[in-house]
Amino acid sequence: MNLTVVGIAAGAFVAFMSFQFGVWGFLGALLFMGIGALFGRAAEGKLDLRSVLDALTGRRSSS
Repeated sequence: MNLTVVGIAAGAFVAFMSFQFGVWGFLGALLFMGIGALFGRAAEGKLDLRSVLDALTGRRSSS
């Protein structure tokens, strides 16, 4: 599946959540999609969660 199809599916899901559950459903869907994307990249080995945590807490720069 290419990235265009994935983007369309994600947009359709967020639109459904927005229409069905209002603005809070929309924001909740975006939050959980972001969390899922982070965990997916970590599972693939493309993201080190410890370095992300260190950057968010100010222990280390992200650059």
